[in-house]
Amino acid sequence: MQLSSRLSGNGSTTAAARQRKLHTFVAYVEDKPGVLARVAALFSRRAYNIDSLAVGRTDVEGVSRMTMVMECDDTTARLVEANLYKQVNVLRVEDVTYEPTLVRDLALIKVAANAEQRAQVLQIVEVFRARVVDVAPEALVVEITGTEDKLQGYIEVLRPFGIIEMVRTGTIAMTRGAEGISIDPTFVSATVPTNGDS
Repeated sequence: MQLSSRLSGNGSTTAAARQRKLHTFVAYVEDKPGVLARVAALFSRRAYNIDSLAVGRTDVEGVSRMTMVMECDDTTARLVEANLYKQVNVLRVEDVTYEPTLVRDLALIKVAANAEQRAQVLQIVEVFRARVVDVAPEALVVEITGTEDKLQGYIEVLRPFGIIEMVRTGTIAMTRGAEGISIDPTFVSATVPTNGDS
């Protein structure tokens, strides 16, 4: 996707390209030892801060899918994409920031909930459409799935009760619609101009 197609034609391309926002990258990589370490080292060497990183297997044997979220401008995002392609085990990279995308994060939260607090905590669980996955005399473990904003709001509501422990998967993303991001990128045939071409 060309940068100019996302910006208005009012001469503000450079300024807009420098605006920082969260970019979401989807990458297919070979499922081999050291691949994750090399990708992380790439971000570290260039002082890129990864906001979220999630890795999991795909339906294709030997291929894993990575979802990376980082705050950067459009120019840096294109550099990240190009540098990821330089890694020998990276098969496909796509910046889905400007695509219609489903984004989810999952969290398990262990929250203090004694006999007096339990009814209130369960009411909050119901409001946020979370679910209780473990019960102890003085605590509950709650599972919640949603966007970053939803999870952050839920965490803030539970904080006064006392969060004992929390773990999150990191963001995963999938483009909407019938088409998906294939493992093999689609290449467009290039036309080499001759002397008579403009």
